[in-house]
Amino acid sequence: MHEQPIERDTGSEPAEPGQVDPAGLAVGALGERMGLRMTHASAVRVEGWLPVEGNTQPYGLLHGGASVVLAESLGSTGAALHAGPGRIAVGVDINTTHHRSARHGRIHGVATAVHRGRSLASYEVVITDDAGLRVATARITCMLRDAPQPGHVQPGQTRRAD
Repeated sequence: MHEQPIERDTGSEPAEPGQVDPAGLAVGALGERMGLRMTHASAVRVEGWLPVEGNTQPYGLLHGGASVVLAESLGSTGAALHAGPGRIAVGVDINTTHHRSARHGRIHGVATAVHRGRSLASYEVVITDDAGLRVATARITCMLRDAPQPGHVQPGQTRRAD
């Protein structure tokens, strides 16, 4: 059975409600080290990529953890955009099935909202190679919470002296 490539968005569609400029989004220290870039971001769909080079296992194949980092970064960003100002998204579950390996080029991820509720948001993330062939499929669920207030101490924590 011959697998058909998955087409990626080319940016020709109209802007989605809540769409933001992905250049302004932080990808975190890990994402920076891995070369992760976001190319589209809204609460409904988030897209990005990362290079295979530098993210391989000793055999020269894409490390499976790199696919998971891409999936979690995209899904968490969508959940945070859905949560809105004054709220945060905290990952509570992620699972990934690896379908094929990649040795060079980039992997591309598209996170699509599956459920966007008041307290939980879930995204399916399809990861493909440069040829559009599916490398991995992930599902991430994030809990949506109010952002902690500056100086607030959680029950059971002690305030740290600076």
